[in-house]
Amino acid sequence: MGEFVRLETRDGIGTIRLERPPMNALNTQVQEELRAAATAATADAGVRAVIVYGGEKVFAAGADIKEMADMSYVDMAERAADLSSALGAIARIPKPVVAAITGYALGGGCELALACDWRVVAEDAKLGQPEIKLGIIPGAGGTQRLARLVGPARAKDLIMSGRMVDAQEALRIGLADRTAPTAEVYDAAVAMVRPYVDGPVQALRAAKLAVDGGLDMDLSSGLAWESQLFAALFATDDRREGMAAFVAKRKPDFTGR
Repeated sequence: MGEFVRLETRDGIGTIRLERPPMNALNTQVQEELRAAATAATADAGVRAVIVYGGEKVFAAGADIKEMADMSYVDMAERAADLSSALGAIARIPKPVVAAITGYALGGGCELALACDWRVVAEDAKLGQPEIKLGIIPGAGGTQRLARLVGPARAKDLIMSGRMVDAQEALRIGLADRTAPTAEVYDAAVAMVRPYVDGPVQALRAAKLAVDGGLDMDLSSGLAWESQLFAALFATDDRREGMAAFVAKRKPDFTGR
């Protein structure tokens, strides 16, 4: 698809693969190629779940600081929204998405992982938001998604100290969902999303919309949003099939419609 990012599809699972040696630094080109890959994964009905993967050595060690070093406030004011929305495109994929993390997921790399639904982390991986050490803060979702994931106090600790956490601490605080040996991280990510490949596509989409959208609402609005999405699923073939299969005590055959 792109020079540094490609979408590979196999058995209903789309892998968004970063390949910009040596550290998969997220320069402007990589950011836009991530956006394109997310758009393609969203549009392809054959993709039922998505893995974001940087390879066996490193997930992504952050933004390309050399590219940013000489940028002015005006330069970044024009660019910042595109940076955030490029990773936001990953978060908006209406399908289950897991990050398979090896090596480092730092700065923009950690923000890319945060844009996914889950994170499978290599036992020797390191994660963090070290932007404070450059005199800046995370600018592609780190301050917002990290706080929602691990709570504001832990997010402030990681963001304001700039320290890295290992896989076990990431698992303990909720930044990681599963750990695995480095050589098994990708396979663990496949195992995590494989059950969704034959699932009810519209219900999975609605579940993700309900949770993610509800986080930005008060409880009353979130409950109304949930009710609307719940009712809408009664127009789908998969809802009819799921309930018929339950009554008949058989496995449902979902079609995604």
